[in-house]
Amino acid sequence: MDVEEDPIERALASSQGFDGVIGLELTEITPALASGRVEIHPGILQPFGMVHGGAYAAIAESLASRGTMAAVVREGAMVLGLSNNTSFLRPATDGVLDARALPRHSGRTTWVWDVEISDGEGRLCAVSRVTIAVRRPDPSHNG
Repeated sequence: MDVEEDPIERALASSQGFDGVIGLELTEITPALASGRVEIHPGILQPFGMVHGGAYAAIAESLASRGTMAAVVREGAMVLGLSNNTSFLRPATDGVLDARALPRHSGRTTWVWDVEISDGEGRLCAVSRVTIAVRRPDPSHNG
């Protein structure tokens, strides 16, 4: 399917909004794997020159949301972050961050993802467990 012609595919592939601010480049978005990368730049650093913890958490939530969206958006469902627990293991100051999200639970109303974010040398910098809520249209509200 052509991304240019399909608005859902275009939305899945887009890095607009906050994703664009942090520089998240989506490399694969499916219900079974969501991955991306971020070139480290001054806008995502904390005052001591290391990647801000919020940047790691945002990368994780964006990938988990996109992977869940890839599974449910064609059914008319929307996705919302419900929980994000990110642990910071190693600082990163320059180069690139590579992130990979794998679903651990794909239910009717929630999806749970494990996300690993590594530096350009493959060293693990942060891990996240992200829960995404799935909200489907209420058929009793037809309009």
